[in-house]
Amino acid sequence: MVDKQRVIPLIVATALFMENMDSTVIATSLPAIAADIGTSPLTLKLAITSYLLSLAVFIPASGWTADRFGARMVFAIAVGVFMVGSVGCALSTSVTDFVFARILQGMGGAMMTPVGRLVLLRSVDKSALVNAMAWVTVPALIGPVIGPPLGGFITTYASWHWIFLINIPIGLLGIFMALRYIDPIKSETQEPFDLYGMVLAGLGLAGIAFGLSVAGLNLLPWSTVAALVVGGAISMTLYVLHARRTGSPVLDFSLLTLPTLRAAVIGGFLFRLGIGALPFLLPLLMQIGFGLSPFHSGLVTFASSLGAMGMKTLAARLIRTFGFRNLMTVNAVVSAFFLGICALFTVTTPLLIIMVILVVGGFFRSLEFTAINTVAYAEVETAQMSRATTLVSVNQQLAVSAGVAVGAACVETTMWFSHVSELNATVFAPAFVVVALTSAASSWFFWQMPADAGHEISGRKAVEIASRKGAGKGAEKAAVKAASEDTQDVRDQRLG
Repeated sequence: MVDKQRVIPLIVATALFMENMDSTVIATSLPAIAADIGTSPLTLKLAITSYLLSLAVFIPASGWTADRFGARMVFAIAVGVFMVGSVGCALSTSVTDFVFARILQGMGGAMMTPVGRLVLLRSVDKSALVNAMAWVTVPALIGPVIGPPLGGFITTYASWHWIFLINIPIGLLGIFMALRYIDPIKSETQEPFDLYGMVLAGLGLAGIAFGLSVAGLNLLPWSTVAALVVGGAISMTLYVLHARRTGSPVLDFSLLTLPTLRAAVIGGFLFRLGIGALPFLLPLLMQIGFGLSPFHSGLVTFASSLGAMGMKTLAARLIRTFGFRNLMTVNAVVSAFFLGICALFTVTTPLLIIMVILVVGGFFRSLEFTAINTVAYAEVETAQMSRATTLVSVNQQLAVSAGVAVGAACVETTMWFSHVSELNATVFAPAFVVVALTSAASSWFFWQMPADAGHEISGRKAVEIASRKGAGKGAEKAAVKAASEDTQDVRDQRLG
């Protein structure tokens, strides 16, 4: 028999890897795509941001959709929609075609991420959740670093169309595995759909995410960017007022009363904001500052994903040993330290040293992401899981957009103070320092969690009980097994 505790995280991770890689692999191939469909790279960049708009608009509806039609079915359909959008991108012959195809991809991606995480939470025992989240965290870190070199390789030695067509076999395998191994769990209660809240939240998130994504990239006038962000903020304010008066909001901010979820959302936003700027700043530093080709730059930055992959085997043991609060507080500072070291990179710095620093930093960043993504659901009840995954997914999307905006703004500000008109290696150092300090600030919010936060999930409670009783590993394993059986019983009852 197939061990679903291992297979289901891999199914979800494969889909998320496809989405994360696709969103970054295109950047390297923009000039080739623009030349082939008869437009400018600048125009095509604006078309690609339509993907971000689609994500922001449809993510709030993901939780209700999964509850209404079943997480397994929605996840499989989302992968299918993403595949159809990928084929549309490959067949595009104009900017209009490309925009519509990217919007379709965004609709699929908006459902894949939160619903995939919901599938994981409803299918995996609590005692195995840390390991499962470690597998799911890796694609989010590998995608942005493997995307540029892969895009450059495919565009150079094949055709840009294959960037999108490679999603088809991956997607087909994901759909088959999802329908075969994921249980058809549905929500026990059917809530009405908050259409008015969906419109307000969609407009608000689209304005903020899109505005932050293009800020500092010189794609739109600053007045337009400011109007988008301010308009989005106003719409979100109206949504918050509306959410207080409805019993089934698409974004349930009342969940922030849970200490662990609040720390994961607020602290996680700051941490992701800093780390989210790395895939934007590092390739620019390597290519423009150091003169490396896009392909060689991608090979260097790929080193951080090696550290991420090495983390997944140790994450559960480290969290069980130190506990969520202690580990997340200290590790946020350690991760920020390795992010800040990038400010010291110069043209004369050996590439081997750069790669070693990126590998070690990738390990600690991945460990922090795994802990954040896991502890967020430590106190969430089963009936609230769909709302929690939606809220976390929206927070992650805004954090990444804000990270790019802050990184770009820091570079432009440095250029203005230095009276420099063109990018060079010296203008990136302040940006790395700012985003590192921002990530480090997240440690304060993690320290505010209860001392025993997430002990049931991490197995830390079992370790402490065993230690007090002096019974060694036998008592620890028994307690962990009991926690697993409790979770299994709940899931079996829901499956009937």
